[in-house]
Amino acid sequence: MKVSIAENNAVITHDPLPTIYGDENLMVELFQNLIYNAIKYRSHETPQIHISSKKEQNQYIFSVKDNGIGIDPKHLERIFTIFQRLHGNDEYEGTGIGLSIAQKIIERHNGRIWVESQLGKGTTFYFTIPINE
Repeated sequence: MKVSIAENNAVITHDPLPTIYGDENLMVELFQNLIYNAIKYRSHETPQIHISSKKEQNQYIFSVKDNGIGIDPKHLERIFTIFQRLHGNDEYEGTGIGLSIAQKIIERHNGRIWVESQLGKGTTFYFTIPINE
């Protein structure tokens, strides 16, 4: 991802993040998918991606927020369906499996994932990971 981050001058920031219990490789893949999408669906501005979390009851709620092109609210539910693409390959390359994989990773860790977005204003993906102390 270093090449994609550098080529797009992406700025990735984060708040202090907790230690979680889970499959390390899957967690890396999850963050790579979400960060990659934030860079891929960038606006004309420099991609700004911010990762944060908060503890709520027996889980952590993570957020990955960007300043990209955003998603029309009518499409928010279908973006997690495998091979569902909102754009043609002539606009953005891809297979339409990244967010489906992200959802499977979160479900495997007994969490949930959802998205909030506005066209032209960016997107925030949220997901939960149970606290296992």
